[in-house]
Amino acid sequence: MPSLNDFASTKLENLTARGQRRELTDTARKAAGNAVRGNRDVISFCCNDYLNLSQHPAVKRAAQAAVEEFGVGSGASRLVTGNHPLFAQLETRLARLKGTDAALVFGAGYLANTGIIPSLVGAGDVVFADELSHACLMSGARMSDAQVHVFRHNDMAHLEELLTAHRGSARNALMVTDGVFSMDGDLAPLPQMVALANEHETWLMTDDAHGLGVIGGGHGSARAFGDVPLDIPLQMGTLSKAVGGFGGYVCASQPVIDLLKSRARTFVYSTGLPPANAAAAIAALEIIESDTDLIEKPVSNAAQFCHEAGLPAPQSPIVPVIIGDERDALGASHMLLDEGYLVTAIRPPTVPAGTARLRLTFMAEHDPEDISRLAEIIRERIIRRSAA
Repeated sequence: MPSLNDFASTKLENLTARGQRRELTDTARKAAGNAVRGNRDVISFCCNDYLNLSQHPAVKRAAQAAVEEFGVGSGASRLVTGNHPLFAQLETRLARLKGTDAALVFGAGYLANTGIIPSLVGAGDVVFADELSHACLMSGARMSDAQVHVFRHNDMAHLEELLTAHRGSARNALMVTDGVFSMDGDLAPLPQMVALANEHETWLMTDDAHGLGVIGGGHGSARAFGDVPLDIPLQMGTLSKAVGGFGGYVCASQPVIDLLKSRARTFVYSTGLPPANAAAAIAALEIIESDTDLIEKPVSNAAQFCHEAGLPAPQSPIVPVIIGDERDALGASHMLLDEGYLVTAIRPPTVPAGTARLRLTFMAEHDPEDISRLAEIIRERIIRRSAA
């Protein structure tokens, strides 16, 4: 039996050889997509703070005021210390924005999904999941003890085939998908999924972490397909992307929310978010609800980039540039850093083997000239060279 250090060192060597080793690099984020890495000013195109609300004066003031009044921590689980009034305000705003009866805030998006799914399905039940669903959706499904059937990405014929084959033998059924897929930036075909869920008596749950604030007039993916919101009974998301802070949530009916308060282990047994996080999120949601020009900018900036880089029009602020090999993707990322742009290489297992990529995210305050220069570099030095 090798020592723990020998075991870890061998694993690290294998990861390095495959171009899959991860390392942390000190980077200080600033306003308008600016950042400092290695004592050097760069422009970040890899941040999920789509509306720049983490830097918004009103959001920062709200957080500072909450710290001064309530301190920096919440002390314990919300079921132990009592529910801070800020959480009631935040959950009311979330439910209103999503068009549901109620909402429940978790400590993080990963905690939300790994708490929600096992609370609703278990042994004798079945989960149908898009193959590119976020890792926390998959984790929650696997932890539930329900049977899990994975359908090909956005393939509604395959989903219907699996529903026909497996729904009848299960007690309860849950269908899970990203609303906006975090690595490809495309939208789930939610109208078709709603129809299939209704036909097969299956509950539909969307992870809308990358939809809130930037898709569907700011309401998220349930509003991205028309003026009338789709009837999606479980709408999960995070407070750490367009909202600019930290935390997770789910919007649903009042009975479902009440059940989760008693059964979601990641809620019951986790310390509540600090009051400052709740206050900041409330201020950010107020901006999202009122500033229609702001919420359109991230997708508009992504569209400018795609047009100038010769890529298909985007559906969200996320634009992938597929490279393939992990080492080539890392090399492209390093080249862009030399040019002053921070763009992360995404590699397996985050994405399927052979699809390592640059994942670009566009923020409301990105300068059009910076977008144009980045598009030119990627078009001439990455896309055309790969095509050749």
